[in-house]
Amino acid sequence: MFPMGFFFDPTFILVIIGMIISMIASSYVNRTFERYDAVNSKHQVTGTDAARYILRNQNIDDVGVQQISGNLTDNYNSVNKTLSLSQATAQSTSVAAIGVAAHECGHAVQDAQGYFPLRLRTAIVPIANFGTNLSIPLLIVGILISGSSGQMIINIGLLAFSLAFIFQLVTLPVEFNASRRALQILSEGGILTNEEVPQARKVLTAAALTYVAAAVSVLLQLLRLFLLFGGGRRR
Repeated sequence: MFPMGFFFDPTFILVIIGMIISMIASSYVNRTFERYDAVNSKHQVTGTDAARYILRNQNIDDVGVQQISGNLTDNYNSVNKTLSLSQATAQSTSVAAIGVAAHECGHAVQDAQGYFPLRLRTAIVPIANFGTNLSIPLLIVGILISGSSGQMIINIGLLAFSLAFIFQLVTLPVEFNASRRALQILSEGGILTNEEVPQARKVLTAAALTYVAAAVSVLLQLLRLFLLFGGGRRR
């Protein structure tokens, strides 16, 4: 039988705390983006134009820029060398949109320069996804099997879930570095004025907090699983 603690253990409060932190971070980034999305840049450059300018300025000619649906779904794919900008970013001339576009360009610059944390993150994505998907089934199987064999399977499941946290940790320097590069490029390239760069910084800082919140959330989930099943404790 499944232990009642697996579903109703008081440690579930850790998961709830993680969810609340993530919701607060998401709400904050949305409010910050909306605030500066209402501020049109002085030079009236769209997010798409800013991205293409930055790529040219950095001598990157093998990255395509495309528009995708959604809001704040912007991303850079280092596998197919594609920078995707959401509708809220691609055609907007706001300070927020330009900041977000520049951040994604920061990832393209990282890729072009062989930035190790980005390469590491790209390499561990499939491993982390596989480990996360496999962890819960392993925990369930371990619970059903008694004795040391069951605990060994549980430990493997905990280790597999730990890969998700490692991925989040690797993501942090990648995202913070991309924002730093973006702000430097925006400042030096004259895309934004000296008054607008700090506004873009606020948008990117808010966005970075979502990655911090995600890391904390995964850590709390991992801590809960270790409290429930780690150290040979079976309920």
